[in-house]
Amino acid sequence: MYYLFILAIGVERLIELAVSRRHTQWSLAHGGREFGQGHYPAIVAMHTLLLVSCVVEVATRHRPFLPWLGWPMVALVVASTVVRWWVVALLGKRWNPRLIVIPGAPLVRRGPYRVLHHPNYTAVVVEVAALPLVHSAWVTAVVFSIANALVLSVRIRAENAALGYT
Repeated sequence: MYYLFILAIGVERLIELAVSRRHTQWSLAHGGREFGQGHYPAIVAMHTLLLVSCVVEVATRHRPFLPWLGWPMVALVVASTVVRWWVVALLGKRWNPRLIVIPGAPLVRRGPYRVLHHPNYTAVVVEVAALPLVHSAWVTAVVFSIANALVLSVRIRAENAALGYT
């Protein structure tokens, strides 16, 4: 069942990439400027390797499903996915995992943006930690949480600068 769950997350990521391609074309056609191109491949690689590592650790280290841990982690993954798609819906065509800013476009200040500058990244932090722990893959959870923190520290700095937060 866990492998199907990971597969579903992978399919969801492919859907995000398809949406991203359309939004990239729209944003660039409307004067959008891309920032942080150098770190985007690291983000894609990290998320891809996270899914692979979840499967490999569970399969090779024989990590069990522990209901007291697994079910709450499933709930956190589902909740983080809901928050991320809420962000996509709020930003509309301006949403993109690439850092493309349309000059003069107003910042979104509703929904989770009322309290957080980066609600999507908050959801990603939760998901990166929780997804491996669904099946007690604690090494993957620790390693990729650290990798995610490093990638996000670069990404958030670049995004804050691009949006004029700094």
